[in-house]
Amino acid sequence: MPGWSPVRTARRRAAVAVGLLLLLLATVAGAPPAPAAAGGPWTTAWASSLVRPTAPQPWSWPNWAWGGFADQSLRQVVRVGAEGSELRIGVSNRHGGQPLRLTRASVGRAGDGASVLPGTLGGLRFAGRPDAVVPAGAERWSDALRLPVRPLERIAVTLHFAGATGPVALHEDGLATAYRAPGDRTREAAGDAFAGATSESRYLLAGIEVRGARAGGTVVAFGDSLTDGWGTTPDTDRRYPDRLAERLRADGRRLAVANAGLSGNRLLTDSPCYGERGLERFRREVLERPGVRAVVVLIGINDIGGGGLDDWGCGTHPVVTARQVIDGQRALVEAARRRGLTVIGATLTPFRGYAPYHSVEKERVREAVNRWIRTSGSYDAVADLDRTLADPRTGHRDALAAVYDSGDGLHPNDAGADAMAREVADLL
Repeated sequence: MPGWSPVRTARRRAAVAVGLLLLLLATVAGAPPAPAAAGGPWTTAWASSLVRPTAPQPWSWPNWAWGGFADQSLRQVVRVGAEGSELRIGVSNRHGGQPLRLTRASVGRAGDGASVLPGTLGGLRFAGRPDAVVPAGAERWSDALRLPVRPLERIAVTLHFAGATGPVALHEDGLATAYRAPGDRTREAAGDAFAGATSESRYLLAGIEVRGARAGGTVVAFGDSLTDGWGTTPDTDRRYPDRLAERLRADGRRLAVANAGLSGNRLLTDSPCYGERGLERFRREVLERPGVRAVVVLIGINDIGGGGLDDWGCGTHPVVTARQVIDGQRALVEAARRRGLTVIGATLTPFRGYAPYHSVEKERVREAVNRWIRTSGSYDAVADLDRTLADPRTGHRDALAAVYDSGDGLHPNDAGADAMAREVADLL
């Protein structure tokens, strides 16, 4: 493909059996991709990882997921990464307990706040109808809408629910303002009706796909809160996948970046609060998305650091060994390779300053996993984010450099996210 030059694809591929971990993904990875739409292939332009809603906890951020929506319009603004002449959206009820009844939906180019630029607002249809029922456990994609979009352009999606939805799926750390208003506001470009309460979580929107001659391909950034962007400034698109997308575009590479980061997520263990384990969601959020050419894997720190801890009411998670994390990552690599994807491994970043996670033994596990990532040859390329973000001048190579620390000793700030993006961009 013009402009696509994966690095080190000739690296030897480890022929190691990984038992049941690999079997979880092997059959799906070997399945053929979904057929292309009649108007040409779709490309993933934006994505979000959603989880099951839980009852509000004392430590959780306020959100609308548990109460859901009733005769309300929900407007969410996202930044797409791919160029296209048409788009469609995916509405997810994968984590819902009852059918989700969507009354109407629209999309347009975002203006300031909750407004939509005049003349760009278009109604979405589902199998030719303005309304849709999304069964529990399923996703529903809209019909194609003619709306030319450019890379890094902001798009506003509005969903109206006439009846009560009940609890809905969410992405808690959206780091972007969502708006709601009473009644059906899907055809209103002005944002005045949305002047009430806002939220920084995402709801129900699983993805946006585009198609067109210049759509290009997609890189998926797969991981936990470090990929999700916790610690970066809300409403500024400063997460490392956002900065990576900007760098790729500045270099003239027609590659979108989809963020499949999920705060709190673990590679090996499901969580009632932080979603399905990475081994399970990798299939849906990487392998099954259209137009994906490469994936960056950065996951495992919550398995290591959170092992043995009661995770703030979300269950006690098992203590893991380096071998278990390595086998889990190897399973992801093999599954991605079966789909012909370039796979970049990112070393696990320092966590010495994050008291709940750090111990001498857990640090040994992190170092062993990083040693394997760097030296095994399993990945096509390695983004050594551990060394990028650590500050050797402090004498603690297992601690974040102060200039990159958001303040908790674990999550990078805006500058740290930018440094991560620089490291990854050089490998694509």
